[in-house]
Amino acid sequence: MDDFEALAASAVPLTGGYGGETYAVSAAGEDAVLRLYARHPERAAVDVSLLRLVRGLLPVPRVLDAMPDPAGDGAPPYVLTERLPGINLQTYLDTAGDKERQKVGEQLGDLLVRLSGMPFLTFGEFVGRDLVIESYGAGGLTQWFNRYVEDLGLTRDQVESLYSVLDRAEDLADTGVDRICLVHSDFNPKNLLVDPDTAELTGLIDWEFAHAGSPYTDLGNLLRFCEDPVLGRALLGVVRETGPDLGDRLEERGRAADLWALIDLAARRPANPVATAAHALLTRIADTGDLAGGRPDLDVVH
Repeated sequence: MDDFEALAASAVPLTGGYGGETYAVSAAGEDAVLRLYARHPERAAVDVSLLRLVRGLLPVPRVLDAMPDPAGDGAPPYVLTERLPGINLQTYLDTAGDKERQKVGEQLGDLLVRLSGMPFLTFGEFVGRDLVIESYGAGGLTQWFNRYVEDLGLTRDQVESLYSVLDRAEDLADTGVDRICLVHSDFNPKNLLVDPDTAELTGLIDWEFAHAGSPYTDLGNLLRFCEDPVLGRALLGVVRETGPDLGDRLEERGRAADLWALIDLAARRPANPVATAAHALLTRIADTGDLAGGRPDLDVVH
């Protein structure tokens, strides 16, 4: 846009996504969101393509304008999208009643079903506007844990206990469905919007970690800190009854798939409250020797 500098100058910072890179702006009389890509400029082209790919299939914003490549004057790539209506889902759930939380849970299940039905041929991260998939490389969950173990501050007994949990998690992955799909990879209430008057979900935002991966990953992300049986059972029921077959033990498989992200997040404590909570959860998993880590059983069928 010719008036990009004026647009950026009037921007109001938003929470979520990369801190300090997302802003509320007004463009052509329309409320919009401006995202700058100073830290990861290569991701701008990916996000534009992803948003256009799933537009109409998932509640994502329209791309109004984009400069997915760095400008010659040093300005970072940017993407300008419409600002979707609604409020943060986490804020809404804090006061929502059972009926509303069940309705939200059913819609979350539907979104998970849609994501799990968008197939890819190989695992990996997206690269460029053509969404080429680049492999993450070899190595399993135990090797991943070993990269972070020194940063986690666990006792020797806790580390040994986690090795046993990781072995069981890898067994679950080996016996689950052999399907690769679109993964949002940050699928939780802070990245979802809802109409507070109707309990209708209005947006799934912040796609910066999206990749081609396991259909259990987003389920595990959503259930990571969920202790609401009304919402949890509603979404699991929809996934089981209407989605592509994901086999049995859905909740357990989701928790197993989430260990990759949970370990990475826990190693960053005390950077933010979410990382601190992730570390506390991983510690409980180590202390109990169980994937649930003291979390309630939200499932209805075993």
